[in-house]
Amino acid sequence: MNMRPQCLSQGDTIGLVAPCHVAERERYAPILDAIRSLGFQVRLGDHFFRNTYGYLASEEERAEDINSMAREKEVKMVLFGGGEGGEEVLPYLDYSAIRAHPKFYVSYSDGTSILSAITRKTGLVTYYGALPGMFENLTPYNKQQFFSHFVEGPAKEFVPSAPWRLLCPGEGTGILAGGYLGNAALLTGGQYFPRLDGGPYLLFLEDHERFSSVAHVSALISHLEQTGLAFRTAGLLFGHYSLDVPAELLERLKRFGLKYGVPVAYCDDFGHGENHGILPMGRMAVLNTDKGTLQFCGVD
Repeated sequence: MNMRPQCLSQGDTIGLVAPCHVAERERYAPILDAIRSLGFQVRLGDHFFRNTYGYLASEEERAEDINSMAREKEVKMVLFGGGEGGEEVLPYLDYSAIRAHPKFYVSYSDGTSILSAITRKTGLVTYYGALPGMFENLTPYNKQQFFSHFVEGPAKEFVPSAPWRLLCPGEGTGILAGGYLGNAALLTGGQYFPRLDGGPYLLFLEDHERFSSVAHVSALISHLEQTGLAFRTAGLLFGHYSLDVPAELLERLKRFGLKYGVPVAYCDDFGHGENHGILPMGRMAVLNTDKGTLQFCGVD
């Protein structure tokens, strides 16, 4: 079975769901217009604007929107943003339907949990980095990233927005895994995250100063280490944390690389900043921090 979905074409339908936040009509109106202006149609989940609990739709409602999009032949991509509560829907997803109808699942931030679960349970590559909101003011870099993976793809390499900060030199080969650090830490060791006896993994992780202090980031990394994941890690690429990156954060990342003998770099290419570089979760890749490159292997 070919697990790689066909690339998007003009007129194809992108399905939007909101498993991690309550969508507001006024906020999404310009986003939907912007997606349509690129030549795509948009379909919203039946519970897209639902606020059953006063902070989110129910787990079943949110999961059913994803499951319905999975079964809908016309929907070629399922796109959703971040927030909180993504972990709640994982037991309610129809992984058999998702696997039977391969399409692009794309998100970032709290969407990490859902992307990771789909990759673990189905073998599909999922895509971390893009979100609906980026289309409203689509930058050239973000447009290049989106089109290189989903219109012209599969992409052969990750294109940086600027040179990386080299923290630990070297080259590592592994399966791309990670996402938002808090979600990765929550899932590690469970049934919805890459197997601890699998790999090796190239970790891509990100957090932001709005959500986590350097001390909190350090604690989450320590948790990943204590689960044993670090021993299955072939390299680490850390995404945007702040405009002025604290030296303490860079030193913490460097200590990780030195302790486990893996290449480490910091970049501003993905995360909660302006740039939304896309990383295919579950795809084999080669990270070379001396050259500042990330090459994707094979096809998605």
